[in-house]
Amino acid sequence: MTSLSLIIAIYNRKDELFELLNSLSHQTDKDFEVIIIDDGSLVNLRPTTELFTESLDIQFFRKDNSGPGLSRNYGARRANNEWLVFVDSDVIVETNYIENIKKNLTLIPCDAFGGADKAHKGFNLMQKAISYSMTSVFTTGGIRGNKKSVSRFQPRSFNMGVKKTVFEQVGGFSEMRIGEDPDLSMTLWENGFTTAFFSDIGVYHKRRTDFGKFSKQVYQFGCARPILNQRHPKYVKLSFAFPTVFMLGYVLGFVEYFVLQKGVILGFYGFYTILVFFHALYKTRNISIASFAVISTYIQMFSYGYGFLKSWVLLNIFRQQPEEAFPSHFHRE
Repeated sequence: MTSLSLIIAIYNRKDELFELLNSLSHQTDKDFEVIIIDDGSLVNLRPTTELFTESLDIQFFRKDNSGPGLSRNYGARRANNEWLVFVDSDVIVETNYIENIKKNLTLIPCDAFGGADKAHKGFNLMQKAISYSMTSVFTTGGIRGNKKSVSRFQPRSFNMGVKKTVFEQVGGFSEMRIGEDPDLSMTLWENGFTTAFFSDIGVYHKRRTDFGKFSKQVYQFGCARPILNQRHPKYVKLSFAFPTVFMLGYVLGFVEYFVLQKGVILGFYGFYTILVFFHALYKTRNISIASFAVISTYIQMFSYGYGFLKSWVLLNIFRQQPEEAFPSHFHRE
């Protein structure tokens, strides 16, 4: 019988922890353990956890802050089951989440797996817009939302499972604070392990609650990508630089308009804006969400693009080491 240990690394986020544990407490399959790692939170999370001790098999640990990757490793070392399932603290799972994971593992041979993320009907308009921009084919190519968009699925830690023996063999998550999940996926591939996409284990992912926080988050993702490219050169793709090209093209469009009195480039961005708006409107059936989606899409492209460009220049032109250029992206035990 397949056995699962669900691992949650968390920093603060007490209310979101309650929502996640509440969704886990209503699972159709209740045969799993939950391991919560409090990564040095400034609020007391134990009372929230204790609300669910009768409905869930929970272990709670508190440790000094080290970032999500190393905290997940801490939890993995204390897991009792065959499979490790990692979810972010800001997700909600459907009632058949555990049941569907076990069903898929009996049907699809793999060493690691992942699923999509989506917006819950209870999320606010901004959260739904951000969810759109992070999963749309016109922004990320849809790589976070389904396997059809990629040749090989790369699980992400908001919804990711790994066989415990395999996780231990590759050393778990690395010292990276940002980008630690694609780093693990590519490390698995480099060691000959397989990953799979499970279509029916999607989670509702809240992400950031305002555009400012979202901008900072995707900027950090952009900074991490050239670091990942150095660590895993076999898996570098030209598409990783698309947001930077998008950002620079937008600037060039204004130069063209004011210097040459032409608007060809800006016309392309106008067409892209209309395309995103109507695609988001088709997907969400809400004009307000579609309007916000245009804003979140441009924030995502510009913030990620700037982060990628800055990181690429520091690492490849100035030849800085990643730990020197972005010390906040790393932590060592």
